[in-house]
Parts: sequence; C-alpha cells; structure tokens
Amino acid sequence: MKRPRYTWELRSRSLELGPHTLVMGILNLTPDSFFDGGRFLSHDHAVGHALQMFEDGAAIVDIGGESTRPGIPVAESGVLAKEELRRIMPVIEDVLREQPDAVLSVDTYKAEVARTAVKAGVQIVNDVSALRWDAQMSQAVAELQCGVVLMHSRGRPEEWRTLAPSPDIVAEVKADFREWTQLAAANGIEKNRIVLDPGFGFGKKFEGNYPLLAGLEKLHELGFPLLVGTSRKSFIGRTLARAGKDAPVGERLYGTLATVTAAVLQGAHIVRVHDVKAAVEAVKVADEILASHQGG
Repeated sequence: MKRPRYTWELRSRSLELGPHTLVMGILNLTPDSFFDGGRFLSHDHAVGHALQMFEDGAAIVDIGGESTRPGIPVAESGVLAKEELRRIMPVIEDVLREQPDAVLSVDTYKAEVARTAVKAGVQIVNDVSALRWDAQMSQAVAELQCGVVLMHSRGRPEEWRTLAPSPDIVAEVKADFREWTQLAAANGIEKNRIVLDPGFGFGKKFEGNYPLLAGLEKLHELGFPLLVGTSRKSFIGRTLARAGKDAPVGERLYGTLATVTAAVLQGAHIVRVHDVKAAVEAVKVADEILASHQGG
C-alpha cells in the first residue's frame, strides 16, 4: 500500500508523518500500570529513562500518571488530577530542562492535566477517551492548539471485561471515529492536529484485535494519520501461551515486534512502545519493505 503523508501540527512545531514511521516511547509514572508500573517512581530514574528513549531513537515520549487498566473505574474529572499532576509535572519539567527540543506527549483524559502539561511545554495530548470522559477536554485542546491523539475505546475500563464482542470491529471503529472527529471539528479542533489510535485492547476482546490489525489499512479512508499501540498487550500474551497459560508481560517483546511490523506494513504512521530501541530497528526494516512496495 501507499502510506498517506500528513503534517501534524503540534503546540509549537510540526512533525512530518508518512516518510518514515515515528516511534513514541511510553513512560508510565504509575504504581499499577500493567507492564512498567512502579518501575519509574524514582524521579531521577524516570527522567533518565525518558532521555534514554530519545537517545534510542524515539521521536516522542508519552508520559502518563494514571492507569487505565481493565476494571479500573474512571474517576470523575479532577478527583485524581492533583495526584496525576504531582506524578508527571516534575518529570516533564526536568526532561524539557535537559532537552528543550524534546517532543513530549501527556497521556491523560483530564482537561486540567492537559492544560497544565501543555502550558509547561508538552506538545501533544494523548486521550484514551477521544475527548469523551471530561466535558472540558475538547475546549481545552482547541484553546491549547496542540497535537491530539484520539484513541478508540469501547465503553469504559470498568465495562471492558463484560462487553460483548463486536460483530465487525473495523466498521465499528471507523463509524465511531467518523462521529468523534466531526465532534472535535465542531468544537474548534483543527483537522491537522488530530491523529487516530484504534485502541488495541481497549474494550476489544482477544478475537477483535487481530481483525483490527489486519484491517488497519481501511482506517486510512478517514483521512487522518494513524498511531498504533500494541506493546506487550494481553492479546499477544494469549497468542504466545504455553500449556494453556498466557505468556507473561515480560515475555511479549518478540510478539510485540511482530505486531509493530504488521502495523507499519498496513500504513501506521506512529507506533507506541515500551521497548524503543528494538522497535526503532524493527520499523527501519518494515519501512524499507513498505517503500519497496510503494516503488521507493
């Protein structure tokens, strides 16, 4: 396929999407995230890891201060905002002090957190709710004039374990994104600031993630860049199961790299990963295959 090209307008700069796949590194400053929960609670360790991810080739580092694991209720906006800001702001400030040109993203669904982080120099708001869980988020993103990632989720985290499988996950994601991007536009968010993330694992049953990955190319019809986050997720663990037991999170790197490669060949513009160096090498090879298929 021929990957569409876009210019993604951020808070104070732009990124060219399409010529090469960009890698977004994940930095979770939470005690309970499924893979790296608790690993980066030390401030210096967190800042050092962010800087190392840039050194390893990340174009963006995505910093989050609240887990959205299945079964965790979504707090009312503002209830956890102060704690979220306490976790992330010192790290954001020190990373930007050490590397002022670093492109940082804040992983939050709360307008208060988004406003504070972007005003401190963050370029992108990565919202797992696609602006739906905080009534103030659309207005905040429009006023901040930053980049925004709208991620697809079916329902809320406390509902994910009991949701019925989608009869056609690609069609459902397309229809929802069409509606949500129209709402974003109606709220004053410019199209060239939006990237879409299909939300692998977020309310999707095991059976739905592979059809979504295989059908990723169909989402290009929406006319937006695509970000894919499959890193170490449970559907990979299920596929790599041994003796009826899912592969643990720490043993899902190679399976993750397979999904990253597949995503690039389906035209993903950005991949969001925990293991930056490995992903950077994988996407370099996948980009060459894609370019050869496109005729250079």
